[in-house]
Parts: sequence; C-alpha cells; structure tokens
Amino acid sequence: MSPRSFLSSRKLLAGIVAMAIMSAGFAEETNQPAPPALAFSMKNIDGQSVDLSKYEGKVVLFVNVASKCGYTKQYTGLQQLHEKYSSKGLAVIGVPCNQFGGQEPGSNDEIKQFCSSKYSVTFDMLDKVTVNDDAKGKACPLYGYLTGVETKPVGKGNVKWNFEKFLVDRKGNVVGRYGSGVEPMSAELTAAIEKALGN
Repeated sequence: MSPRSFLSSRKLLAGIVAMAIMSAGFAEETNQPAPPALAFSMKNIDGQSVDLSKYEGKVVLFVNVASKCGYTKQYTGLQQLHEKYSSKGLAVIGVPCNQFGGQEPGSNDEIKQFCSSKYSVTFDMLDKVTVNDDAKGKACPLYGYLTGVETKPVGKGNVKWNFEKFLVDRKGNVVGRYGSGVEPMSAELTAAIEKALGN
C-alpha cells in the first residue's frame, strides 16, 4: 500500500469512528426517559392515547375539572392562561373527574361539547379519570404521582376538590400546587407560571 493510500484509509477510518461516536451520543441524548410527572400514557377526551412526554420542555398546568361545580367558571381563566402563555411554552391540561360531589357526570363527548360551547375551551383535555384512591378504585397513575409529591403552597395528599392545580416546570418538576380557590389569572398563579416559563 502506498503512503498516500494508507493516509486516505486512516482518514476514512477516523471519519467512520467519529460518525459512530456522534450517532451513539445522539441516541443516548434522545432516548432519555421522560421526567416522572410526564412519564405516563393517558387518553385524551377523544379517546386517543397520549404520551405525556409530548409536553417535555413545556410548563404544564394540570387541573382536575368539572362541569357542575361552583368553580366551573374558572374555565374562563384557564382559557385566558392558555391564550396568554401557550406561545411562550405553557400547556394547560384539563382532567375531568367526577369524584367530588358527582359534579362531572357527563360522557367525554358531553364534557367536550360543554367546554367548547360554554367557555370556548381550546386547551388540551384528557379522558375522565379518578384522581384519589376511593372505594371504587385507585387514582390514575398521573395523579398518584402528583399527589405524592411534597409541594407548596398545598402539601402532598389527596386532591380536596375540583379545580386544584398542579404546576410542572420545563424539566418535569412539580413546582407548585394550588387549591380550588386560587383563580387561574390570579397574581399568585401567574407569577409562578411566569417564573417557570423564565427558567
């Protein structure tokens, strides 16, 4: 083999090795598991499977919602949050639940129609689920995780009523939990959202 051919072969081999290393690094980077708060598969309100990992890199606000509650009017504020912050990376997610006073008795189709016609909701909505363990069964895995995290200002433990709010930052950390009485557009919640978006 001539010196020139030898050098060409070495360059080719070095290029192949470099590409292999880059490919391995890329695969390792893109195959990281989703953070715990987003490591669940759910169904959306249309019955389609959704991996919550699709929200990685976003700030997420999970809210257990109901159509016949004194707090139902908070749909207006949740939609306002969506319209104000979605372009900056906020995902508002409504999670229907009928555990509190039987105030979400409808089917998914009925819930979707109600939210659309009454409050012009365009943020994402999931399938109706159970958020606390009760005599009828276990909480869905997402809420089993959310309610087990020590948070502020509300600590860990069962959801107490409709329209509790869990705030998850861009890294998938649960950074806030707010009671039903905290309005979506309140200074308290919007400040926490803006802080999470900034990070």
